[in-house]
Amino acid sequence: MRGTNSYLGSIGTTIFTVMSALAAEHQSINLGQGFPDTDGPDDVVRAAADALMDGRNQYPPMPGVTELRLAVAEANRRFHGLDVDGMRQVTVTSGATEALAACLMAVVNPGDEVVLIEPLYDTYAPMVRMLGAIPRFVRLQPPHWDLPRAELAAAFGPKTKAILFNTPMNPCSKVFTADELGFIAGLVEQHDTYAICDEVYEHLIFDGLRHIPLMTLPGMAERCMRIGSAGKTFSLTGWKVGYVTAPIALTPLIQKAHQNLTFTTAPNLQRAVAVGLGKDDAYFASLASDLQDRRDVLAAGLSAVGLTVLPAQGTYFVTADFAPLAASVGFNGDDVAFCRHITEQAGVTAIPVSAFYDAPDAPRHYARFAFCKRFEVLNDAIARLRRHFLGTA
Repeated sequence: MRGTNSYLGSIGTTIFTVMSALAAEHQSINLGQGFPDTDGPDDVVRAAADALMDGRNQYPPMPGVTELRLAVAEANRRFHGLDVDGMRQVTVTSGATEALAACLMAVVNPGDEVVLIEPLYDTYAPMVRMLGAIPRFVRLQPPHWDLPRAELAAAFGPKTKAILFNTPMNPCSKVFTADELGFIAGLVEQHDTYAICDEVYEHLIFDGLRHIPLMTLPGMAERCMRIGSAGKTFSLTGWKVGYVTAPIALTPLIQKAHQNLTFTTAPNLQRAVAVGLGKDDAYFASLASDLQDRRDVLAAGLSAVGLTVLPAQGTYFVTADFAPLAASVGFNGDDVAFCRHITEQAGVTAIPVSAFYDAPDAPRHYARFAFCKRFEVLNDAIARLRRHFLGTA
C-alpha cells in the first residue's frame, strides 16, 4: 500500500479522548472535557425545535442565515461598540474550530509563520502545520501567566503572517489586559500581520474583569478576525455553531475556505442562536456569575485537598498545581500519571496541562479541571478527592 499523510499519521490520539475513555471505564466524574452537563436556555432550545418544523430545512445560505449574521453584528455593537456590517463581515461556521481553520486558510500560505501562545488549545499547532505554515511558540509562565513581551516581540519576523491567540484563554483561564493587548496590537501593526482572535469565552469572565476584543483597538479593525461560539455562550456545545467577524476585504476569503470545509451549518440551529444573541443583559450577566460560583466551589475544594489553585479569570477551567501532594501524601508522578491516578483511584478525571504545549519541556505538575458542571457533581468530585487523599469526605 502507498503511504498516507505523514503528519496526521504522527499525531497521537487526543488526550481528551484518552481521559474520557478512562473516565468511562472507571465510572469517574469527568472534569476533563469542557462541556456543561445541563442544556442551555429553554427558549433557545425551543426556538431550534420550532425552526425544524417551519419548512426551511434545505441548504441555508453558505455564509449563514440573515437572521444570525445580523444578530452577530448587533452583538458586536451591543457588547463591544464595534460597527459591523452583518452581511459583509460575518460568516457562520460549523463551530469555532472550523472558524479557526477558515481564518488561517484565508491568510496563510505554505512557509508563512504563525505566532502561537502556550499553553494553547490543542488544535492550533496542527492546523498551522497542515497548511504548510510554521508555528512560532511563545510561552506564558504560571502562576500569573503574564505576557512575556521580549519573547513575543522576538517571535515576530519577516515571515510572520499572523498571530493566533485565545482570550479568555483555555486552559490557563487568563484574560488578557488592555495593556497586553495594546502590546500585541503594536506588533501586529509593526510587522504588517493579521490577528486571529479566538474569543469563544468572551462572556465567561469573572471578578469584575472585562473582555476587550483586539479588534476594538486603534488600527486593528482591518487586521483582526474575531471568532465567537454559540456553544460556549449558550451552553450548547454540541450544536457546533461558530461565527467570524472580519474586515470586508478578508470575509470573502474566509467564506471561500468555509465553502470548501463544511459549506454551511444547520439552519434551525442558526436561527435559534440568533434568538439567543438577542437575550437581555441579565442572561449574559447570570451566565458569568453562575459559573463564577461553580469556580469558587471547585477551587475551594481542590485547595482543601492540598492542591494549589491558580487564578482563574474566565472560561470553564481551573488549573491546579499538585506538587504539594508530594509532601502531604507522597505523590511524585507527573501530570499524566496524576490524572490517571485520580481517575482510577479517586474517581475524578482531569486533563494534564502538558497536553496544551507543543514541546516536551512543558510543565509537568499541573492539571486542568472543568467546573461547568452541576453543583452536586462538583461537590461529589471534591468528596471523592478528599476521601482518597485525606481519608475524609
